[in-house]
Amino acid sequence: MMKFTKRTLLAAAATLPLMAGSAWADGLISIIVNDPANPYWFTEGEVAKATAEELGYDATVSAHKGDTNVEANLVDAAITNGAVAIILDPANADGSIGVVRRATDAGIPVFLVNAEINESGIAIAQLVSNNAQGAALGAVTWQGLVGEEAKYVEFFGNPSDNNAATRSNGYNTVLSQYPGLEQVAQEVANWDRTQGYTKMQSIIQANPEIDAVIAGNDEMALGAIAAMKEAGTLDGVVVGGFDGSPDAVASIAAGEMAYTVLQPVAVFSREAVIQADYYITNGEAMVADEKQLFDCLLITPENLDDYSAPFTLSN
Repeated sequence: MMKFTKRTLLAAAATLPLMAGSAWADGLISIIVNDPANPYWFTEGEVAKATAEELGYDATVSAHKGDTNVEANLVDAAITNGAVAIILDPANADGSIGVVRRATDAGIPVFLVNAEINESGIAIAQLVSNNAQGAALGAVTWQGLVGEEAKYVEFFGNPSDNNAATRSNGYNTVLSQYPGLEQVAQEVANWDRTQGYTKMQSIIQANPEIDAVIAGNDEMALGAIAAMKEAGTLDGVVVGGFDGSPDAVASIAAGEMAYTVLQPVAVFSREAVIQADYYITNGEAMVADEKQLFDCLLITPENLDDYSAPFTLSN
C-alpha cells in the first residue's frame, strides 16, 4: 500500500502537477460525494470539480447522502451520460462494491476518495486519509491533555464506513494502555452534528461529570460541545475531533475544542482527478498501488496560524 507522507500533504493542493493540454482532456467527469452539507464533503466535491474543469473536462457534483440506492442511481446516470471517469466517495464499504463493478464493466474508470470498499481490483485507485495514523496522532495528543485518569465519552461514526472502526480502534490502541481512563459511553452518531448534540444531552443526564470527549469526526465533536455549552458543563472538558474543518478550527480558536486531526481531503480529491486524467490519456494507472494513504496532521492552538484554507496546512 502506497503511503503519502507529510511532504505530500504540505504541498498545497494547488501546486500538484496537472496533465493539461492532452487531446483527451474533454468529456464528463462525474463526482459523487456523501453530503455537501458537511464542509468536509463539500470541499471534496468542489476541489475535484475545480481540478476537472482546470484540466478541460466538464464536471458534475452530486450526493448520495449515505444511501446506496441513491448512489446506484447516480452511478447509472453517469454511465448513461457517457462519463469518462467517476470520482466516488463510496456510501458503504460492502454495499458500494456492486456499483463500482457496474461502472467498471461499462468501461468507465472509477477513482474512490475518502472511503474504501472491501474489494480490490475493481476501482483504478482508492485514495484515502491514513486513518490509523491520524487516530493514533489524535489519541496520543488527547491522552496527554487528559492525563491518566478520566471519565470520557467516545463518538463513533457511521458503522458502514470503514473509517469509523479504523479511527475507534486507533483510539483504543492508545487509550487502553491507561487503565485509569474510564469510557462511560460510546455512542454512534453517524458523522452528524445533530446526532452528536442529542446523544451528548442524554449522556450528560446519565453521567453529569465528564472529563473528556474523543470523536471520530469534527461534526460529532461540535455537536457534543454545543450540548455541554447548553448544559453549562463544557468548562474543563477536553474535546478532540477529526477532519480539520473550518468550524473545528474556529472552535479551537475559541478555546472549546482542544485539537482536530486534519484530513488532507483537498489534496487527495485533486490527486484523484489528476490520476483519472492520466488514466484517460494513457490507458493505465498513474500510480501502481490501488490503495494510497495520505498522512494526517494535527491542528492545535499552537499552529492555528498555519491553517490557510479549508482542510490544508501551510508550511
